[in-house]
Amino acid sequence: MHDITIANFEADLIKASQHQPVLLDIWAPWCGPCKQLGPVLEKLEVAYAGRFKLAKLNSDEQPEIAAQLSQAFGVRSIPFCVLFVGGQPVDGFVGALPEAQVRAFLDKHVPSTGELEAEAEIDEAEALIAEGDTESALARLQQAVAIDPANDLARYDYVKLLLECGQLPQAEQAYAPVASKAPGDARIDALGRWLAAHRAAAGARSAELLATAIAANKRDFEARFELAQSHFAASRLTQAMDELLEIVMRDKAWNQEAARKTYVAILTLMSKPAPKPAAEATKGALELTGRSAPAAGTDPVVDQYRRKLSMALF
Repeated sequence: MHDITIANFEADLIKASQHQPVLLDIWAPWCGPCKQLGPVLEKLEVAYAGRFKLAKLNSDEQPEIAAQLSQAFGVRSIPFCVLFVGGQPVDGFVGALPEAQVRAFLDKHVPSTGELEAEAEIDEAEALIAEGDTESALARLQQAVAIDPANDLARYDYVKLLLECGQLPQAEQAYAPVASKAPGDARIDALGRWLAAHRAAAGARSAELLATAIAANKRDFEARFELAQSHFAASRLTQAMDELLEIVMRDKAWNQEAARKTYVAILTLMSKPAPKPAAEATKGALELTGRSAPAAGTDPVVDQYRRKLSMALF
């Protein structure tokens, strides 16, 4: 538990909430209901075991912060609790609520124990991948999916690494539970198209035969797409996009835009993950909130191929 002041507002509330939800209890020494609520919040911080952090703000000593938060949420009384997630105030409640109601409030916003465990496994997997230990990373990601089957990020990373390691049957099995989400999720759609490329490549003609067919007819889109799929399956991603771009430039709508959609899928797989978005404030952001996190570093190859596709389409 931290006491929040102007001096530590940025570090102990805004930045801290980028990594862990922070519940800010705005209170005053003369407030009877505040004295009732305080012990309940302290008990729950222990009970939730790291799922959120409790911070307290004495409204008599820090009137500027208290006033801005009260104005943002349209609240005029205390105790007033505000939950910060991702550097923004996302929800709050007023009054000395009973423990059961405070738990219900927290459970709407803070991660479950399983979600925390899965996130820890994902973080460890990322470190192992950076060290080149893909076998151990796969084990960590498999565990993350087992702990939290609804964690699509863990599943995406797991299926992607399985495909990178050439473990197609395992990738198909791990992908199946989320396949139906592909139309609304670009990353899941990209995995599905990569799996389709692997299946297509298994029965594809040789590169020599495909090159001969394309040389004889530049508009042999079936052959060109077959070649692109073979490149895609073998992780020759820029070569795959080069072939797909030739189709797009000649016939954007060919085969229900299969070339464009596959090209976009490859760009999605090549792109670095975006930083976790800051949660939206319920009543609007405050002037005291921190700046947005910087965007993830861009890949010049990805940027180059995005421009190529844009020029071909427009």
